[in-house]
Amino acid sequence: MSRNTKFRSLRHQPHQGLRSLRLLHSHINGPVPCLNPTRARFAYDASEVSPTVSSTHPDHPETAAMTDIVKYRTLGVQQTQRKSRRARNISFEWRSRNNRKGRSLLIVHLPRQEAEDEDSRFLVPQSTASLHHILINMRLMFTYFPYWDISYLVAFLFTFGSVVWVINGFFAWLPLQDPGSDFKYEGLMAVGVTAFIGATVFEFGSVLLLLEAVNVNQEGCFGWAVESALEGNGEMRKSNGQLKVIPKNDERDHHYKRNSLPEEPKRSTPSSPLPSYSPTKTLDSPEPQSWQWLPSFRDLRTHLLHELGFLASLSQLIGATIFWISGFTALPGINNKMSQGLLDAIYWTPQIVGGTGFIVSSALFMLETQPNWYTPAPRSLGWHIGLWNLVGAFGFTICGALGPAYGNSGSQYQASLATFWGSWAFLIASVIQWYESLGKCVVEHVTE
Repeated sequence: MSRNTKFRSLRHQPHQGLRSLRLLHSHINGPVPCLNPTRARFAYDASEVSPTVSSTHPDHPETAAMTDIVKYRTLGVQQTQRKSRRARNISFEWRSRNNRKGRSLLIVHLPRQEAEDEDSRFLVPQSTASLHHILINMRLMFTYFPYWDISYLVAFLFTFGSVVWVINGFFAWLPLQDPGSDFKYEGLMAVGVTAFIGATVFEFGSVLLLLEAVNVNQEGCFGWAVESALEGNGEMRKSNGQLKVIPKNDERDHHYKRNSLPEEPKRSTPSSPLPSYSPTKTLDSPEPQSWQWLPSFRDLRTHLLHELGFLASLSQLIGATIFWISGFTALPGINNKMSQGLLDAIYWTPQIVGGTGFIVSSALFMLETQPNWYTPAPRSLGWHIGLWNLVGAFGFTICGALGPAYGNSGSQYQASLATFWGSWAFLIASVIQWYESLGKCVVEHVTE
């Protein structure tokens, strides 16, 4: 499948007849040519927009509704908007991971000189990579709980499961490092129960991860709106019109709906006069589907099996399911009743196979965020999530590989130690993913 196939019949304009978005074919790429592209860029052409004072004048009946619904989709970005700056050009970048996580990326092109460009056409938010915004998003991790957002639930479950595995790592490794810290039945009860809980939580998280990939928004809506910026007297700042770029909070946004569980609470929102941007919607695309628990064979054949994100999520679920077998057989009453041969077969082997599934999944998630297969993407949160998950996956796989060497004390020590540092790597990845799930509107400033 050609990497341009997904965008071949692309609409070159957003909804409601605004001819403002233009696909940049040179920016359609992906790391695997035979799979769907993972990123595409759309330039916003301000010359094709003719904002009128009447449609956004304070006395216009639609203005009150516009003021109410144009809000940030997370609480932290609201404060960031107060520190805006002007830019000459902007563009919107579609990325497959962002699309799956309900995130929207705005690229702001700034001139090299520090002074504001007189030809600037846009009023844009502060970069979300700034320290101010990072601290705000970190605060949201402890004050904002969007339980209806499947991406948030995935991050929360993996974080909780990783904490359980860190505790398990302490129980497994610390008595070997400091025999004085050992207590009765620690190796059997504490290690076995925490392993079962951790494996079960990972299984539930992997199921939600696959559901997130199945319900990906194929139309690729952006969560941004562009409105006319007025001076106090209601006149345009310039004859050609000044435009303000703001995140929008519109329940009709297909992007937002597809990222939410069907039990999402109802929230009253005034009807919006703003356009709903769906830049990647194709001419032959059907209307956005409702939530689905199982993908159809048509979706699998035509879309999902060509998506890196779905393949990575599927590998994660297969690995977690096999790994859960070792979590179940770690329970007291089962683990201590098996022969060594049976223990190797249904306790250690599932760890090796399941850990291998985690390795494949983490590598694919990293690959999804890269412009090509050999260039890392250290500026992407998704890449770091995949990297730390890869480290954790190697730790769990090494533990399973060393486990059958029960007669070697050094191998047993290294197996327990691999569980310990692998659990911490999983925890780091999960906390970053938790942070990522709360930052829906991403702003990246680049110098021309």
